[in-house]
Amino acid sequence: MANSLRGEVLNLYKNLLYLGREYPKGADYFRSRLKAAFLKNKDVKDPEKIKQLIARGEFVIKELEALYFLRKYRAMKQRYY
Repeated sequence: MANSLRGEVLNLYKNLLYLGREYPKGADYFRSRLKAAFLKNKDVKDPEKIKQLIARGEFVIKELEALYFLRKYRAMKQRYY
């Protein structure tokens, strides 16, 4: 069970790191904040707590995607209207 959760956490970290490349404040800012957030919770051993943290990370992914889509939409709207 721990190995599957570890894989999920690593996958979440990679996805967030990939999405952070386009972050408005810069990739370095995002990377440092992401690393700090993951290091803060590195000692969590309870599987239920880990699942809650993974769910929170997936929510952050959805919010970042929404932010990027909104930014692209505003850029297109500004160009063509």
